[in-house]
Amino acid sequence: MFRIYCPYCGELREEEEFHPKGPAHLARPADPDNCTDEQWGDFLYFRDNPRGLHNELWVHALGCRKFFNVTRDTQTYLIKGSYRLGESPDQARTSGDQA
Repeated sequence: MFRIYCPYCGELREEEEFHPKGPAHLARPADPDNCTDEQWGDFLYFRDNPRGLHNELWVHALGCRKFFNVTRDTQTYLIKGSYRLGESPDQARTSGDQA
């Protein structure tokens, strides 16, 4: 089990309070009405499964219920930091950082 820092609550909490929701920073198609079925299916269902550092979307389901991003190493499970939606990964905070 690991602990995750919620950038909205400002607290380091147990993993059970959070749920992963997939990769962060996914760009929706600019004009979904004109996508082919194949393009739309690729957007909805096909994701990379990188080894190493990866930005993920998480929700603090049993806390503030807000979505945020986490930078995590998928090989070691080590969390490098978390940051609010709209921020960039270089603004990631850990429990010792100031919000």
